[in-house]
Amino acid sequence: MQQTRRTWLAAFSALTLALGLSAHAQQPRYPDKPLKLVVPFSAGGATDVVARAVAEKLGTRLGQNMVVENRVGAGGNIAYEHVAKSPADGYTLLFASTGLATNATLYKKLNYDALKDFAPISLVARSPHVLVVHPSVPANSVLELIALGKKQPLSFGSSGNGTILHLAGEMMKTMTGAQLQHVPYRGGTQVLTDLMAGTVQLAFLDMSIATPQIHAGKLRALATTGKERTPKLPDLPTMNEAGILGYAIDVWFGMLAPAGTPQPVVERLNKELQQVLVEPEIKQRMRDIGQELQASSSQDFSRFVRTELQRMGDIVRASNATID
Repeated sequence: MQQTRRTWLAAFSALTLALGLSAHAQQPRYPDKPLKLVVPFSAGGATDVVARAVAEKLGTRLGQNMVVENRVGAGGNIAYEHVAKSPADGYTLLFASTGLATNATLYKKLNYDALKDFAPISLVARSPHVLVVHPSVPANSVLELIALGKKQPLSFGSSGNGTILHLAGEMMKTMTGAQLQHVPYRGGTQVLTDLMAGTVQLAFLDMSIATPQIHAGKLRALATTGKERTPKLPDLPTMNEAGILGYAIDVWFGMLAPAGTPQPVVERLNKELQQVLVEPEIKQRMRDIGQELQASSSQDFSRFVRTELQRMGDIVRASNATID
């Protein structure tokens, strides 16, 4: 009887193991097809430039192509909503910017929740912006620009209503009393084109697209927006140093997946992304355009997003900026 029981238990254990191995063998390897990285802004802008550099390296490490898809409009909300409602299988990812945090307060109604609808993977990079004017503008410093803006309205372009570049201008307007009239575009490259043509007089631009034009003398740089000077333009003061005390705002980029994405998938993406972000070649390439790569754990990035929602919400409320 005892022998029979032992035989039965052994057979049952063998069957259970076989079924487990069979189920494991049937699970598809991740990733087993190309991935899509959704970018909220147009091709050629800073978000797109960083996203494409990271996507190329990350796709190589994952053994699959990572296709960048630009979904432009509504200050990034079109892209954010698209990813929030995509299947949580790890094949549609979001390359978010600071706009994910600002939009939660800036827009009265959103069809997604920045905290509940995404699974944070990792922080990717941070960078200040640079305040630039057309050479015809008679201002060689931030204080001179403010004085001019108090005498006459000045037009400033941004990559769209509610974007961080729009908010940077609204902060300056609120903190100084300068008359700044916002002109929204659908991306940073369009702003750059019209600024160099003199259609708009000033803009806060991403370092990646502004620096070459500054060095070429086609734009005049007045200040950067971070708390500290940037190595890319070390002689340029911060907005705080230039006379607007307490002014500081920068952009960050991060990668997220739809909420409910399996934890092993999030961990795999985080692991490979961390390796990408420490590669010397991409670190230098990003530094050359004013971006500092910063990897994080998924847990740390989740906490970071929560903190940014509060911080940027305070900035939006202080500026009185709002979009229906």
